[in-house]
Amino acid sequence: MLDALREAGFEVEFTSHAEAIIRHDFPELIDELEGALIDIRLPMTEIIGGGGGEAKMTQRLRRGLAALRWTKHNFELTKSIDGVPRESISHEIDHVRRAANGVFALEIEWNNKDPFFDRDLENFKRLHAEGAISVGGIVTRGSEMQATMRQRVEQFAADRGILDFDALVEFGAGSPTAPQRAQIQKDLDRQVPFARAWSRKFTSDKFGQATTHWSKLQDRIARGVGNPCPLVLIGLPPSIIDMQA
Repeated sequence: MLDALREAGFEVEFTSHAEAIIRHDFPELIDELEGALIDIRLPMTEIIGGGGGEAKMTQRLRRGLAALRWTKHNFELTKSIDGVPRESISHEIDHVRRAANGVFALEIEWNNKDPFFDRDLENFKRLHAEGAISVGGIVTRGSEMQATMRQRVEQFAADRGILDFDALVEFGAGSPTAPQRAQIQKDLDRQVPFARAWSRKFTSDKFGQATTHWSKLQDRIARGVGNPCPLVLIGLPPSIIDMQA
C-alpha cells in the first residue's frame, strides 16, 4: 500500500491498525490519495517568493483532492438531555471522503505552526470516538525535506546569482525586515557568503523547528495524541522540489 509514494521518497506510517482498515474498507480512497500526491511538484520560486496565505502547492493539492470529492466538512456534535440540547461542538476538517464502509478524514499541514498538529489529532480522536470518521490522515513536510531545506535554498540563491539584498528584491523574494537584515548583515560581516547568510535566516524564520514537519508530528504520535484513532501519516520528500522552476 502506497508503494509508489514510498519509492518516490515519501515517508509513510500507519497507527492503530489503520493499514488493515484502509486495505479492507478504503482501497479506492487510498489510491485516490496516492494519485493526488505522486505528481505534486513544488517550484523553489514558490518557496522563496511566496507571501502570506496558503502555499500555491497546497492550493493545487487541495483542488486535486476536491475534484476527487475529498471536500471540506464541518462536523457538528450535539449532546442533549431529555431532548434538550446542552452542548454543541463543531470540528472542521479540510478533506473528508465518504465511502460505503465509512469516512476518511485528511488534513494537509505543509507549513503551519506545530500546535496545529494537536488540533488535528484531537479532532480526529473526538470524531473517531463519536463514530463520525473511520480513519484520519495528515500530510506534512518529511524529515529529509526539513533537514535539507536550508541547503537547497542556499544552492538556488547561488545558482540564480542572488548575491546581495538588491538582487533578492529584484528576484521577487521580497526585502527582509530590519531585524532580519541586521542578522544577515552580522553573518556577512564575518565573511559568510550572502546566499548562505540569507538562506540561514530565511529558513529559520519560515521553516523552523516550531512549524509543522515530520519530527513534530512524530513527537505527538509518541505521546499518544490522537490515539486510538487509526491514522495514516505522510511526509513529503525533497524530490518534489523543482530547483529549476
